[in-house]
Amino acid sequence: MADMESVFSGCLPALMTPCDAGGEPDFIALGEKGGELVDAGMRGVVYCGSMGEWPLLSDEERREGVEVLVDEDVPVVVGTGAQNTARACALASHAREVGADGLMIIPRVLSRGTSAAAQRAHFAAVLRAGGELPAVIYNSPYYGFETKAELFFDLAEEFDNLVGFKEFGGAASLDYAAEHITSGREDLQLVVGVDTQVVHGIIRCGASGVITGIGNVFPRAVLRLIELCEDAADGDRDAGFRAHDLDEALSVLARFDEGPDLVLYFKRLMVLEGNPEYANALNPDDELSPSQRAHVDRHWARFRQWWDSWGGKDR
Repeated sequence: MADMESVFSGCLPALMTPCDAGGEPDFIALGEKGGELVDAGMRGVVYCGSMGEWPLLSDEERREGVEVLVDEDVPVVVGTGAQNTARACALASHAREVGADGLMIIPRVLSRGTSAAAQRAHFAAVLRAGGELPAVIYNSPYYGFETKAELFFDLAEEFDNLVGFKEFGGAASLDYAAEHITSGREDLQLVVGVDTQVVHGIIRCGASGVITGIGNVFPRAVLRLIELCEDAADGDRDAGFRAHDLDEALSVLARFDEGPDLVLYFKRLMVLEGNPEYANALNPDDELSPSQRAHVDRHWARFRQWWDSWGGKDR
């Protein structure tokens, strides 16, 4: 088992799936992109994470993607989002068997999703299926269920492999997680799950990891933002000012992570950054409107110009 810190500390991009015009996944390109991101300094990747894609892939396709990444020596955290608990457990078991590095456990969806008892049973089953794989619970208001401290610690008492909490909600949700779950516990990690909350999560809430969408597109900028936030959390005021400066420059692009079209926006940005294998969506009917496309193109050009002239890229 990889140690906890090597898996969930630092930055983990949630990989999107390259595909052809008919929506057929290109797993060779997936493995290559995972390797490129690790070479750029990312701790590893998440696949298949939230990003709106897991319902569009078969379980067999998701397993193939994980296997390709493992074969490329890319540290991978496997997302367990599924239509039912049995399928989530199968994904967790596969992750353990093929040598993945961790699990990101999605709550039970579609059936009894608001039942705390059902969610407790779901999380326990997936944690059990993952064996010793370090795991974080993915908390998101979009799933209609929010894991609170009582349930988290009930599970953590039974499962040593539950090592942290990924929070996709806003500042108030991160505040709750820091205050009631992760603070004062060196054995637990808070992971920021949405690009707009990196500064708040690291500086104010003590988060030690980030699962990112925009980091696929601008890995150097996101890694620099995390570095500045970590320095600011240690009391470096100048780093805090630079972190807020960079966060503001990224703000429009980062907000794409909060909406239902996030994959379409991020894939468009990947194309603009010279990755034509991301030109298509898994569902061929999914596409940005002309105004959305013009909007993202304009803000990509704006950020590129800003980043190229910014003096805070290096220490």
